[in-house]
Amino acid sequence: MFNVRDFGAKGDKQSNDQAAIQAAVDACNQAGGGTVYFPAGDYLSGAIHLLSRVTLHLDNGATLWASTDPEDYKGHGSSRLLLAEDAEHIGIVGDGTIHGQGAADYGSRWGVPEKPAFRTGILRFQRCRNVAIRDVTILYSDSWALHLKRCETVFIDGVNIFNNIHRLNSDAIDPDSCRDVHISNCHIVAGDDCIVMKATEAYPCENVVVTNCTMETTCAAVKLGTESRGDFRDIHISNCTIRDTPVGLGFYMKDGTTMERITFSDISIETSSARNHQVFPIFMDIEKRHADSGIGRIRDVIFRDIQIKSGSGVLIQGMPESPIENLTIENLTLRIENADDYKNRHKAVGGTRTTKDERDTIYARQPSYITLAHVDGITLSHIRVLVTEDAFGQYDRSAICGHELENGTIRGIYRRPAGSGLPVVALHNCRNMLMTSCAATPGTSAFLGLSGEKTAGILLAGNDLQNADHAVTQTDEVPSGAVSLPKGE
Repeated sequence: MFNVRDFGAKGDKQSNDQAAIQAAVDACNQAGGGTVYFPAGDYLSGAIHLLSRVTLHLDNGATLWASTDPEDYKGHGSSRLLLAEDAEHIGIVGDGTIHGQGAADYGSRWGVPEKPAFRTGILRFQRCRNVAIRDVTILYSDSWALHLKRCETVFIDGVNIFNNIHRLNSDAIDPDSCRDVHISNCHIVAGDDCIVMKATEAYPCENVVVTNCTMETTCAAVKLGTESRGDFRDIHISNCTIRDTPVGLGFYMKDGTTMERITFSDISIETSSARNHQVFPIFMDIEKRHADSGIGRIRDVIFRDIQIKSGSGVLIQGMPESPIENLTIENLTLRIENADDYKNRHKAVGGTRTTKDERDTIYARQPSYITLAHVDGITLSHIRVLVTEDAFGQYDRSAICGHELENGTIRGIYRRPAGSGLPVVALHNCRNMLMTSCAATPGTSAFLGLSGEKTAGILLAGNDLQNADHAVTQTDEVPSGAVSLPKGE
């Protein structure tokens, strides 16, 4: 045990304790490892370099304050408070607090926030192994709070992160090309993405488990991308609650790699208002960041047991050149109490890029609460879209709208209330699709609406659509024989 007070730390928030803390870390490392202990007090510091086999323990009542003086970070290559490179068996634990001092709102010019010239962050670990961050509280990081780059075997457990929601780029946890990451039992409020997996370099982000977390942000709660220069694989998110957030679960494939074997289960999402943001409780997109970027892939993704309360709908869109492959959405409930107006979706969705095409807005503005485009191998099972009478009167929308879907099953779809000029399920240019185990409630005008000259292989079997005025409607360009409808359906 190496007490920072024994190395000259004052803990009065007036004196700069950087040299004393670093001396304690160095001594601990040279002794073969141990704990650098912070008793109750307020420790002001610039950049500290953690070394192998050193754990910082912040006791209850101890606060480590990030200096806001750029001079305290000169020569360290970063404005982060805690740094480590090529270290192993390092940690930050205890019931204490780390404070980034980014509490005040930014000023603004013409209504646009102005980022200060110098911003601190809490932590940046690079190429480290066996990292543990447990139980501490992190307050007001002014940029990415926990940035882990190409680290392996990481445990983040019981950590509370509260950043100013009006501070841009104040992400909470950024596993960047990391492997074997476990994030659990965290409560996060951030001014940017809460938990965002990235690949800023051509190395994979893989074997990531997130569970039992609560999140709130002005951006995305759980996000993959936008930096996608390496693959993303074997990522599993479960038992999480997301509230007051524009994008609950987001995939942003821009840089030409692959996202695969990803699951989301037992998640509750309540989105924020669409006044200042484009809102999607679930968002998935493949696109090219630049004209010369590669075309990426998203495949083998499962959403299961998802509860959503939102005024806006789900948007999932692949590319004609790269459809999303093998997508399952099972047991999803979407409640609409006050419907958002989609006319604010006139700007490109999905973050900054230089390329433009019709997918920027064409699918985002479809009159639907779940819109899917360019998916090959899709299962939609037991999906309920429940709209209040007030919201139902605001906009006429289908429960599901599919464009260019193929090789899929649509099972157990339910929309309430039934009355609408639009079909419950609308499919455009879809092929080889089975609709089964669906029931039309009294007052349904049309259950399935088909359009598009490429429509083919639509089979209805095992449904009860007798309460619909029309089980199926189709436009003139739908080829003859594209639909198989057994007797009595």
